[in-house]
Amino acid sequence: MSEKSENIIHTDENGTIHISEDVVASIAALAAAEVEGVASLSTGAEWLGRKNLTRGVKITLEERRTSLTVSLTVRYGFPVQTVARQVQEKVREAVESMTGLAVTGVDVNVNGVGFDKPKDAKAPKPAGRPPKATP
Repeated sequence: MSEKSENIIHTDENGTIHISEDVVASIAALAAAEVEGVASLSTGAEWLGRKNLTRGVKITLEERRTSLTVSLTVRYGFPVQTVARQVQEKVREAVESMTGLAVTGVDVNVNGVGFDKPKDAKAPKPAGRPPKATP
């Protein structure tokens, strides 16, 4: 995320409204995750072990405008361009409606393809002796 920690949204006789970048990023992440075909949000550096709601979302705030970059993994079998366009639209709608910010752009980086496990696949059995029978 950028260096600013919050953005002034509106100042009037009642006071000033600040919205944290993390709030904007969370809104974008939730909106992107709702799109059919998105397997997960990703940073491209999952090995760092950073797990939180805003991973895979980078935002740039300037006064009442923002631009976002969303990095994700698409599920196998879904058209990549279709999923990416739907993410752009859904993220733009969510951020604009919930924060009042003007979204100047939503860039989507597709970092991989996710494969779902078959629904009928059984979990592997643990190795070792079978449990003792009770009399």
